Amino acid sequence: MIIGTAKETYGADQALLTTRPQQVWMVILLASLLVAPFVFNAYWQYLACLVLINVVAATGLNILTGFTGQVSLGQAAFMAVGAYTVAWLDREAGTPFLVNILLGGGVAAAIGIVVGIPSLRVKGLYLAIATIAASFILHFIFAHWTSVTGGSSGINVSPARIFGIELLTYFQLYWLIMPVAVLMVLGAANLFRTRIGRAFIAIRDRDISAEVLGIPLLRYKLMSFAIASFYAGIAGGMWAYFFRVVTPESFPFLTSIFLLAAIIVGGMGTIIGAVIGAIFMTLTPELLRYVVEWVSPWLPNAATLLSPVRTVVFGALIMGFLVFEPQGIAEIIQRIRRYFRVWPFKT
Repeated sequence: MIIGTAKETYGADQALLTTRPQQVWMVILLASLLVAPFVFNAYWQYLACLVLINVVAATGLNILTGFTGQVSLGQAAFMAVGAYTVAWLDREAGTPFLVNILLGGGVAAAIGIVVGIPSLRVKGLYLAIATIAASFILHFIFAHWTSVTGGSSGINVSPARIFGIELLTYFQLYWLIMPVAVLMVLGAANLFRTRIGRAFIAIRDRDISAEVLGIPLLRYKLMSFAIASFYAGIAGGMWAYFFRVVTPESFPFLTSIFLLAAIIVGGMGTIIGAVIGAIFMTLTPELLRYVVEWVSPWLPNAATLLSPVRTVVFGALIMGFLVFEPQGIAEIIQRIRRYFRVWPFKT
């Protein structure tokens, strides 16, 4: 037990950071985010931006699957909705990038509500199949509604602008993506201190009991789908400005599997789990790349032989964490924290 943490007001009890160590670590994290682009080279700036985009998308999926218990395999399709909305607005209306990103999240949320309607009658595997069906329908629309999406050729996106300055380099884009990602993660953390977030958790734990207690299941399930899709749409909008082109193949079904793996590996039902999982899964291919470089002197065809390993590693990570650590890396971190709270004494 931590001593010296007695709360005297409801505000103190509901604070996001309740202990001094948490406050210190938060300051260190924010300082690291501010310093990182000045330390990293262009390639690691690229990876940092990609990690932050995946963090937003994974956080949205964790709200739906980890906190509300609604399995979804269509997060990539909602990212595509946000990306196409941003690309179309940029091409047709020329509106500012912030407006485009917010509208991308709004359109994705609206479609998420429609996709979430079956969640009142089905759950688990059946709901997962429903979201897969919705993602394939959306992919068909992206590929064939050429007047809006450009078909297989896609849509080119002009650079984001701030005060007339085009954001072209990864260093510049980092300062667009990082603040948005931080605000989205903080928003998710605060969500579960509200009545809405507690209703999501009640539905996950026992939906029938939640309904008996007066929680309208349809309203809150659809709200969870809308919020998760909004996060995906925001991530997709940032992705569009990051890569500057959106095609039907930009968000394959494997991306949904990737995001699901991220929250499983990181820890479902925790905010930090989505963040850690997205970082871990995004940087895993980099670790494999270093392995390829290391074995190349002894194995000339290492790059060709190990190219399919990424998918195998993703599958192995999902199975490994489900079997040996179902609560993910977040639980490992919690165990380490509990150990050092009483170190050097035994619990």
